[in-house]
Amino acid sequence: MSNEDLKPVIWIGSSLTDLKEFPTDVQDDIGYALYFAQTNLKHPKAKPLKGFKGAGVLEIVEDYDGDTDRAVYTVKLEEIVYVLHVFQKKSKHGIATPKQDLELIEKRLKLAQQYDRNNYD
Repeated sequence: MSNEDLKPVIWIGSSLTDLKEFPTDVQDDIGYALYFAQTNLKHPKAKPLKGFKGAGVLEIVEDYDGDTDRAVYTVKLEEIVYVLHVFQKKSKHGIATPKQDLELIEKRLKLAQQYDRNNYD
């Protein structure tokens, strides 16, 4: 597959800056998972994010050196991969995504939907 066949990636908010704060190994793993999305495939570690049924919002979870790093993205808008949020889960209790992060993901999903309507409809 050539680069011309790959879906472009659009980073919403501080997602790209936040990813660059992660260790190189985590950046590589998340980047590889996004490459799968760019080729219309789902990486084996990608799973639907709870609470976003029908929106095609997926998350990649990477455990590294005792930390849990996450990237959340959607592929359900045109031919673009929108990265909505990249963050490190701070809580050591439970696996649920914190409410504050879910609210930010929802806000950024709406921004991605608006951008998509304005540029691709």
